[in-house]
Amino acid sequence: MSAYKAEGTHLLADLSGIASDQLTSCARIEALLRAAAQAAGAHILHSHFHAFGPGLGVTGVVLLAESHISIHTWPEEAFAAVDIFMCGAAAPQRALDVLRTALAPAHCRVRTVQRCAVDETITE
Repeated sequence: MSAYKAEGTHLLADLSGIASDQLTSCARIEALLRAAAQAAGAHILHSHFHAFGPGLGVTGVVLLAESHISIHTWPEEAFAAVDIFMCGAAAPQRALDVLRTALAPAHCRVRTVQRCAVDETITE
């Protein structure tokens, strides 16, 4: 595996209007994020997921050579917050497309941030 430049695309997606039964299973959410990473051409290093109890949400992360995909779900709000950061040749939009197709949210708000190493301090 080659080294990656310190630049990439970071997608922050708020998915709402999701059927709550889609947001409670650790195994299902983990399999979905792993499939999303593979669709993006990313290399999975490790994953860790936690369910908060029957009918409650899930939180988890898939660590990638290219960075990560994480999710936090609130089935009681029909909501999932997704964070996809990838560098190299990986395609984060493909990962998001997989998640949107599987979860079928009524609404999706995405913010895109281009990440890179800079020589100066930037304050927003």
